[in-house]
Amino acid sequence: MSQAAVYQPPLSDTARLLGHLGLVPFVLGAALVWVVNAEAHPYATLALSAFAAVVVSFLGGIHWGIGFRLSAPPASLFVWGIVPSLAAWVAVMMPASAGLVVHGVMLLVCYAVDRRIYPTQGLAHWLTLRFRLSAVAALSCFLGAAGT
Repeated sequence: MSQAAVYQPPLSDTARLLGHLGLVPFVLGAALVWVVNAEAHPYATLALSAFAAVVVSFLGGIHWGIGFRLSAPPASLFVWGIVPSLAAWVAVMMPASAGLVVHGVMLLVCYAVDRRIYPTQGLAHWLTLRFRLSAVAALSCFLGAAGT
């Protein structure tokens, strides 16, 4: 049977909507970094960095959820699951010019890991949405870093 013929369940409309709404703080945050006055600039960069950290941590946590579904999960799911949170924590503590780059890179790294893991767990149908969300979020982080 060809790969195209494999049944893929439809994506949740709720997850799709919430995923796209989750881009609002990224796009708005990146824009604010460029337009706010000097007094508000640290708050705008911190807001973008903190939100990125939450999302990067969430992406790692998904791997714990995948592991919970399995009767004999590989330890790598749980180990990888904490790496994004640790990287995001470090990135929040860094100057925004560097920390936002770390967040952007981690968003892309999380997607690359998910490209390898999701198909093995029957979750490949989420990858198109994940790519779109990760690309916009990472670009927002990079644009925010450029505005610092």
